[in-house]
Amino acid sequence: MGDDVDDAVAALAREESGRVLALLAARYDDLDLADDCVQDALLQAMETWRAQGIPANRAGWLYTVSRNRIVDQLRRRDTARRRLASAARDLAADEVSESDAGESMIQGEGEVGDERLRLMLLCCHPALDVTAQTALTLRLVGGLTTTEIAAGFLIPEKTLAQRIVRAKRKIREARIPLAVPDDLDSRLDALHSVLYLIFNEGYLASDPDAADLMRVDLAEEAIRLTDLLSSLVDTGETFGLLALELFHRSRFAARVDPSGELVTLDQQDRTRWDAALVARAQDALSSAVARPGVGPYRIQALIAGIHARAPSSDATDWQTIVELYVILERMSSSPVVQLNRAIAVGMAHGPQRGLDDLDGIEGLTGQHLWHAARAEMLVRLGRDADARAAFGEALARVRNPAERRHLQRRVAELRT
Repeated sequence: MGDDVDDAVAALAREESGRVLALLAARYDDLDLADDCVQDALLQAMETWRAQGIPANRAGWLYTVSRNRIVDQLRRRDTARRRLASAARDLAADEVSESDAGESMIQGEGEVGDERLRLMLLCCHPALDVTAQTALTLRLVGGLTTTEIAAGFLIPEKTLAQRIVRAKRKIREARIPLAVPDDLDSRLDALHSVLYLIFNEGYLASDPDAADLMRVDLAEEAIRLTDLLSSLVDTGETFGLLALELFHRSRFAARVDPSGELVTLDQQDRTRWDAALVARAQDALSSAVARPGVGPYRIQALIAGIHARAPSSDATDWQTIVELYVILERMSSSPVVQLNRAIAVGMAHGPQRGLDDLDGIEGLTGQHLWHAARAEMLVRLGRDADARAAFGEALARVRNPAERRHLQRRVAELRT
């Protein structure tokens, strides 16, 4: 029973706590109070459900208990009586039942969706830095604990907790409203960036002591939140981001061999790619390109789709990928985009062209991926001594242990 309760509460926190928090924060105009009461209710669930069993309407139970805690807190605030009267019109009524709460949530489904979008956009307010935006999105919308978030992003739990407290204080003191901004696009851009940042940490763990190449839990959470966002806003870039994440997620099983070692894209067994996830990604990509405009996530998803459809690396339409990277460079001329274009050029037009393009990129000499890409081009050109030197530069900069072992294997292969 204990394990069942733990699993049920964990699922409730991830799947419903953001929904309940969004509704209560909007209703009582107090993000801090709503968050505290939802967290208290989740802790109470661990104890109550062990004694009384898991309720059929878990979301309704969480809403009821959280709401009643808010009501109790507001009643205790002598200095807030006027606010109490205006914000909580039904405080004089008896505490609502679980079935009543569940029914009200069902009837207000459209409003709940709107409030949840407002909460997601609030977490990505431009007054907050990217770290705070990421932490709040995972904590308030995703329902992850501070322990889980800290572990995923290599931050001490105490430090992360302080950042969340400071971010919520800034929201409160600046009177930042829980509302959809007039300039929705700019806030959505920040939210897309945060969701992709979360996914990328899942795709390749940055912890130098990480036992695994990937953090599947973070990748799954990013996909879940992006999928939720796509149900709340109808934009091509949101669907493009969802497609991109799903295409990458579909390859996870093939990215490591049975011993957990990294397998590069050109060497992956494509029969191990998850066909169901590829199909979901294709559906999301179709939704993305059907909408007006074009953006970086849609372009990247198109590139990932070409890889997904190719039976092998050699059979990949590399020239189209080069052309898509050229378009992407016009939108975001970051050195990383230039790096990926140069690699595609090397596959489409030969290693010398690729090496020339790599050597023309500025600002990446401190990144291991640039040195590793140069090393692979040099291997293909038969310049093994230069390749070993480039691999050595990459090894001096790499953080992920699985990537380090892969580079060491490549150096060893050159010596045989």
